[in-house]
Amino acid sequence: MTVRALLPALLLVPALAALAWAGPPGGGPGAPDGALAARFARLALQCVHREYPNKIAHVMNADDDARPPRQLTPAFYGCFDWHSAVHAHWLLARVLRLLPEAPFAVEARAALERSLTPENLAAEVRYLQGAGRVSFERPYGLAWLLQLAAELREWDQEVGRTPDAGRWAAALAPLEREASARIGAWLPKLTNPIRVGEHSQTAFAFGLILDWARRAGDTALETLLQDRVRAFYSGDEACPLAYEPSGEDFLSPCLAEADLMRRVLRPSEFASWLARFLPSLPRSAARPWLAPAVVSDPSDPKLAHLDGLNLSRAWMLEGIAAGLPPDDERRGALLATAGAHRAAGLRAVTGEHYEGGHWLGTFAVYLVTGRGLPASPPAR
Repeated sequence: MTVRALLPALLLVPALAALAWAGPPGGGPGAPDGALAARFARLALQCVHREYPNKIAHVMNADDDARPPRQLTPAFYGCFDWHSAVHAHWLLARVLRLLPEAPFAVEARAALERSLTPENLAAEVRYLQGAGRVSFERPYGLAWLLQLAAELREWDQEVGRTPDAGRWAAALAPLEREASARIGAWLPKLTNPIRVGEHSQTAFAFGLILDWARRAGDTALETLLQDRVRAFYSGDEACPLAYEPSGEDFLSPCLAEADLMRRVLRPSEFASWLARFLPSLPRSAARPWLAPAVVSDPSDPKLAHLDGLNLSRAWMLEGIAAGLPPDDERRGALLATAGAHRAAGLRAVTGEHYEGGHWLGTFAVYLVTGRGLPASPPAR
């Protein structure tokens, strides 16, 4: 049975069953429910060109660098910070690609057209190349930038594609090349993985970047990245999942690593590695395991991270299950737990508080459209 077929039955909140993604068996691109997509698109549309409040991660080299966000990074200045602006544009491209006739399509297309101009993106490249910015948005923001590039490239290659996708992809290409070059220069110098639950985590970013490299045909970066992943993570054992989450996590260090490793190992290899890495993973869906996180104050920007953790855990658990052989007994427990986290996470994506509204929609769309899942069951 596929990941998609199991999910609706495993959701703990029946009223949310309709929120399950509607993609093909095994994963890959899938269109979400129209009302759900409209809800998430609205969150992105409300922030992609909202300049304030704004948190700038900005190295200043002279007085002239004291400028408003729209002048510093004219394509990605909204949504509170650069990486959120980037992945909000990814959200719009994703739902517009999957639902091109939706009521929000005209507005979404206009927003992308406004941002993704050659002039704006050339300014973004100049900004990244400024002195002291070698580590700007590395790796999280750069990984999402490459995902945006991958989305536009795939869209442009589809039958019945819109010419807009190719034009936007071409405009983004110089920034895409800058991002990939920075990752390629950094990886050989990185001596240890970064095992945290926030933006600097390497496992999650490596998964996004590896997916991009394969879609872009960048075999050199793909090979380099796979080598670093194996060097960093192949020998890991007994990940302390019981210590998670930290109070401000939006990514699971343990689950993100497992979701990354299923991208580089064959199912049989991955099954053996996972037994060593998460030995407490039950073989029965009936056994309680890994409860969803609880957010005590969704208006607190750091505490609200845990809503994102529930969403990212859900897609990582689905990814781990998809990487195992079809008859692996652990898949039931993984998918049952994914369903619980999916329900809790989606319930929190309301936009009531800008602290979560400026970014949680992206995580929701990544989950419900099956982005990152294999398009078909892996070979053994």
